[in-house]
Amino acid sequence: MYRGEIIEESLRDRSVLDSVRIISAEIEAVTSEHRTPWLQQWTIDTVEIEDGAIKAFVRKLQKAIETEHSSWFADFKGAQDHYIVFPGKIFFIDHRRNDTYTEAVAYGVALGIPKHQIGFTMNKSKE
Repeated sequence: MYRGEIIEESLRDRSVLDSVRIISAEIEAVTSEHRTPWLQQWTIDTVEIEDGAIKAFVRKLQKAIETEHSSWFADFKGAQDHYIVFPGKIFFIDHRRNDTYTEAVAYGVALGIPKHQIGFTMNKSKE
């Protein structure tokens, strides 16, 4: 089972959420730290995806992320690996090794995502 968070406002096609189990939703007011001044709030859905469905789901999600503002990503951790999904790229990472995150963090920063929002670390599964 994979678990992660998806910000609903990051999606141009929210029907992608129909294929996951939403286990909680939280509405958060946008602040200057978020660097999304075009929004007033974020709706953060914590989701679960079955192991057998994760690969197809991340490809579908990649196409559903809005690209007018390229500062979006979502990530999903399983027992040993981690999918990080940006509009233009999907990273598949062994989350037991911090050094495997370097390229994903650099890619996100290059898109303009604040580094504090992409502070991926090893083996911190949200289980």
